[in-house]
Amino acid sequence: MLIKEMMTRNVEVVRPNASIQDAASKMKSLDIGSLPVCDGSKIHGMITDRDIVIRAVAEGRDSTQTKVADVLTDNLIYCFEDQSVQEAADAMQQYQIRRLPIVNRDKELVGIISLGDLAVDTENEKLAGATLVDVSQPAVPAR
Repeated sequence: MLIKEMMTRNVEVVRPNASIQDAASKMKSLDIGSLPVCDGSKIHGMITDRDIVIRAVAEGRDSTQTKVADVLTDNLIYCFEDQSVQEAADAMQQYQIRRLPIVNRDKELVGIISLGDLAVDTENEKLAGATLVDVSQPAVPAR
C-alpha cells in the first residue's frame, strides 16, 4: 500500500512567524502535540509541545513574542506520498516519531501519517505494533 492511499490530507499547519502561544492554542483546540510549520505549501519543520516547553518555557521566553521559527525542529524527517506504508513505518520506528509529514516530489506538504493511521488504516497489526514498540522506547537521559 502506498502512503498517499492512507495519509490524512488537509493537514492543519502553523506559519513560522506565528507566536508559540498561537501554536500551543492550535494544538490544544485540535488535541494534538505537533504541527507542521509551513510557509505556503513548503514545509520548514515541525513544532511539538515538547519544543515549546524545552526551547521556550524552560528558558523563560515570552510565549506571545517567541516565534515558531525560533523553536521548531528543523531536521525534518518525512516521506514522499508515493513511498510504501512500510517505508513510513520504518522511518517512524528509526526516528521515534509518532506523526510523519508526507510531501510530494516538490517537497510540498500533502499529508501526514500517525501511529493511529497505521493501526486503523493498514489492518496490519504486526506493523502497527512493531512501530508503536519502537517509537515508545525510552530515550537515554542526558546527564
